[in-house]
Amino acid sequence: MLTTVELVPGMVTTRDAIAAAFGCGTFQGIEPAAEAGKVFVYSDPSAGAEYGYTFDGRAEDDEFGPLYMYTGAGTKGDQKPSDRNKSLLTAEDKNREIHLFVADGKAPDSGAKQQRYIGQMIVDKITSYEVHRSPDKDGVMRNVLVFRFRPAPGTTPAWTDADWQKPASKSGSLITAPVVPVPEPVVLPKQGSAKVTKAEQHNATETIADIQASQCKVLLREGELVTAFTAHLTAAGHETHGFEFAIEGEPGTLRPDLYDATDHVLYEAKGLTTRANVRMAIGQLADYRRSVPDKESLRVAVLLPSAPTPDVQALLAELNIELVYQTEDGFAGWPIA
Repeated sequence: MLTTVELVPGMVTTRDAIAAAFGCGTFQGIEPAAEAGKVFVYSDPSAGAEYGYTFDGRAEDDEFGPLYMYTGAGTKGDQKPSDRNKSLLTAEDKNREIHLFVADGKAPDSGAKQQRYIGQMIVDKITSYEVHRSPDKDGVMRNVLVFRFRPAPGTTPAWTDADWQKPASKSGSLITAPVVPVPEPVVLPKQGSAKVTKAEQHNATETIADIQASQCKVLLREGELVTAFTAHLTAAGHETHGFEFAIEGEPGTLRPDLYDATDHVLYEAKGLTTRANVRMAIGQLADYRRSVPDKESLRVAVLLPSAPTPDVQALLAELNIELVYQTEDGFAGWPIA
């Protein structure tokens, strides 16, 4: 017989108590409780470091609000959006709530790890997860899925200062394989919110995104642009990758959009050709190029969906930043001379 536990943000409990109340397991980081209509997620940044799980924690807020990053399931080999990881991606479709806990010391009576309840979460509706490189339990580099959680509507998470992502102990860069989503069109309902149909790669159904519809469209357009240009480079025989930059004393990593290893060119894409967007790309490229190995021979480029104004083109030229933009026939400005 199941016991009763009231999930109140800030409460401290144990995995055993949650399992007894909701009928889930106690050993995995992601524990679905199908009959209860819930998925329980246990984050333990200190223990995760053993398996390369160094991404967990509260990330810097973006324009849509707070984020909590959570490394998915799987201690060996590339993590896949299947099995327990899939239970997060399909939670909304199956009408299941996601509840996030963070390890919080040990219980004085049993020595079992205590779990502090942060609150109910949803998976980010634009980018469900990021793909990072990290060693597995045997020290072999592999892909890990880092889920992007946001507080569920009406939830006030019980964040503490201890929940922020831990800063990097040293600076460094890592070349990764590009993982580019293939988004589908956005349908805008009359109310002004955005109805987003995720690609199959993200295993999500239609959702209502509580974000500005215009920004949603821009993000999806940017993803489509990078996808198309990656295919263009690959067809031309170029080797494409991404970069991850760890900055000493700062949490998380910096992630440029695309790296052409064949020509040693770093690209930053924007979904709009406005001056504001290009200026943002200029700043990002300036930040990235400081950390790239062999930066003396590195070239950087802005990737846009169409040609910007002549003055913006002149600005890029004066800064020695290449410009590549999409046309009906392919990409103008490429190959880079």
